[in-house]
Amino acid sequence: MTDAVETRADPSLRTVVVASAAGTAFEWYDFFVFGSLATVIARHFFADAGETVAYILALLTFGLGFIVRPLGALVFGWFGDRTGRKTTFLVTITLMGVATVAIGLLPDYGQIGLAAPILLLIMRVLQGFALGGEYGGAAIYVAEHSPPKKRGLLTGWIQTTAAFGLIGALSVILITRQIVGVEAFDEWGWRIPFLLSALLLGVSLWIRLKLNESPAYQRMEAEGGERRAPYKEAFFQWGNGRFVLIALFGIMIAQGAVWYCGYFYTRFFMERVLKIDVNTVDQMVLMVTVASAALYVFFGWLSDRVGRKPVMLFGMILALVAFFPGFHALTKAANPALAEAQVSAPVTVVADPATCALQFDPIGKAAFSSSCDIAKSVLSNAGVSYGNAEAEPGSVAMVRVGGIELASVEGAGMDVVALKAARTGVETRIKAALVEAGYPAKADPARINMPLVFGILMIFMVAATALYGPQAAALVELFPTRVRYTAMSLPYNIGTGWVGGLLPAASFALVAWSGNIYFGLWYSVVFTAIAAVVALIWLPETKGRDLDAI
Repeated sequence: MTDAVETRADPSLRTVVVASAAGTAFEWYDFFVFGSLATVIARHFFADAGETVAYILALLTFGLGFIVRPLGALVFGWFGDRTGRKTTFLVTITLMGVATVAIGLLPDYGQIGLAAPILLLIMRVLQGFALGGEYGGAAIYVAEHSPPKKRGLLTGWIQTTAAFGLIGALSVILITRQIVGVEAFDEWGWRIPFLLSALLLGVSLWIRLKLNESPAYQRMEAEGGERRAPYKEAFFQWGNGRFVLIALFGIMIAQGAVWYCGYFYTRFFMERVLKIDVNTVDQMVLMVTVASAALYVFFGWLSDRVGRKPVMLFGMILALVAFFPGFHALTKAANPALAEAQVSAPVTVVADPATCALQFDPIGKAAFSSSCDIAKSVLSNAGVSYGNAEAEPGSVAMVRVGGIELASVEGAGMDVVALKAARTGVETRIKAALVEAGYPAKADPARINMPLVFGILMIFMVAATALYGPQAAALVELFPTRVRYTAMSLPYNIGTGWVGGLLPAASFALVAWSGNIYFGLWYSVVFTAIAAVVALIWLPETKGRDLDAI
């Protein structure tokens, strides 16, 4: 009788994987809804900023949720190692869900003014804080239930939840936009995907409440778990601390750079630079996400055969090789008219360098009133790549479009109304010259080579999934049970939170600063290159390790 009761009380391995993955997918859904709606959110919550600055502020708000994730990792990691895996990730999923629903209920800037973006920032902080503790708990819970020879395969399902979350977010956005119409969606329908989180939260909690504590944690408790000091043991004992550093610099900074470039920067690039209709962008990202979802599990399975390290290194190297030529090819495939115009009529800003400021203003207060700043802000808003040439000190900036030369306007000293009128005049003349030179205002749907675009995006996805698929197993296997939650959660959330979460805003700022639409890729390339070197030299192979023997 006792055996029968224990058998019924212990969830099956399938239930463990499904419950852990479902909750994590829900949390990724919450995060990706915000990222996918950054353009709409910018208009509602940062109405007083200019178009470029509002978009950067929305991206920074998106990134803020990632910035606080290491704090969540420290707090929930400590609780996870001291009080158990199950209780901790029940708390994280509840906090995440409540914050997401609240975003759907927030009044916008037009209703309550500055309080709107402040409340939005608070909700993003709560989301990031919760997600900082979620991933580590789910990955560890599955790994500690898994047979060593299937650990990569089974934790691969946790990795694929990011794809499931993005699929869910994009699907809900596309369906809602189709039902209510584009104008209504931009006005109020954008709230619906956030409000649907209430239903998803209920389902996720119901599934997770069926779980018990992990076997490894139970064994540790039976052996005297009260003596644990997670922070001290994880970060201030070199035996564990060095693996925290290796996990961060040999795996996680690359994961943040590669994954978020493949999924989010490509989206920004197609929508803002290549001027592809937002519905088309959503559909393309959705297609490649669906097509790549199984690759996480495949690469996790492959790492059970050949090792975690070679599979992850393959993903890093593929990204390094593919990013620059891939994005150039993406321009030619998705907006060939833009690619042709860049060759036949290159754009150059001829200005005194002393009058040119960095086209990045995170608080939305910079005037950008010099003739150089006005010219560059117009070109950045238009998504046009341009070069820079030095002019005589004190001269008014010129914009050269092919053989056409246009003078900008010196706005220093003008009042707000006059500066706005001057900027509008420059913008009108530059846009007219761009049209005359063959620069398209929008990508022509008839000329988009959809199969080629899909193929290019899939190369990026292969790199991201090869790196991410074995990652959960590799991180879990690096650390002992006593500090596993704390030790792996911190580097994971620094890599994804700081490197990955800030990637869209940082890359966009690099493009605006340089004038080169491909310059933002250096952000991803540098981080990935560093990680590849560190992994090659210092990352140990962990495939099949006994988690209780570490």
